[in-house]
Amino acid sequence: MGRAYQNRKLSMAKTAGQKTKLYSKYGKAIYVCAKNGGVDPEANLSLRRLIEKAKKDQVPAHVIDNAIKKASGTGGEDYSEARYEGFGPGNCMVIIDCLTDNGNRTIKDVRQCFTKTHSKIGSTGTVSHMFDHQAVFAFKGDDDESVLENLMMADIDVTDVELEDGIITVYAPHTEFYKIKTTFAETMPEYNLEVEEITWVPQTYTEISDPDDIANFEKFIAMLEDCEDVQNVYHNAEIVNP
Repeated sequence: MGRAYQNRKLSMAKTAGQKTKLYSKYGKAIYVCAKNGGVDPEANLSLRRLIEKAKKDQVPAHVIDNAIKKASGTGGEDYSEARYEGFGPGNCMVIIDCLTDNGNRTIKDVRQCFTKTHSKIGSTGTVSHMFDHQAVFAFKGDDDESVLENLMMADIDVTDVELEDGIITVYAPHTEFYKIKTTFAETMPEYNLEVEEITWVPQTYTEISDPDDIANFEKFIAMLEDCEDVQNVYHNAEIVNP
């Protein structure tokens, strides 16, 4: 895929305010996941993955515990998933996943992010066909061939393994996530998995080099991160500073 995965990841939680928003997003996501699939992480693999990701992002234990406790009770908020797609600044492709208890508010907020940055929101399927739903693992290392060999010996369907700047990145179908985690733990414990997640990986990238487009893209992402219902933003933008 040609580029180290973590170089494309958005930086989050730079300030105390952003951390609070991050904790809120995780709390909501954990609550919904536990409410829908059960509060036991051993039985609810999606919940287990979400908790592990939250801990890696340094979400306090009480935020996680409170969300699960809330989900174990009766009643509570009624959240639903919503996905929006479109073209952001510089004509990059964007997927936005939300959890909302008020769809009208959410679409209004998301649409405003597009409108104020000269972007174009589309209908379902507008750009998602240009992304692959994949498990992604990234870690420091230099022997990508042995990593691939170990994964293949474990009968794992690997999409790609790339080595760039001392970082090995493994891509695989999202259904292989826990099988890969288990294989690393049992056969490659020397690797510290810095990235381990299920995400939307773009098939192609759009370079953004115009200063106005770059400024609008940064504004676009910042506005989306400020939306209380937005959980994740995926894009294919590759910023090229002039």
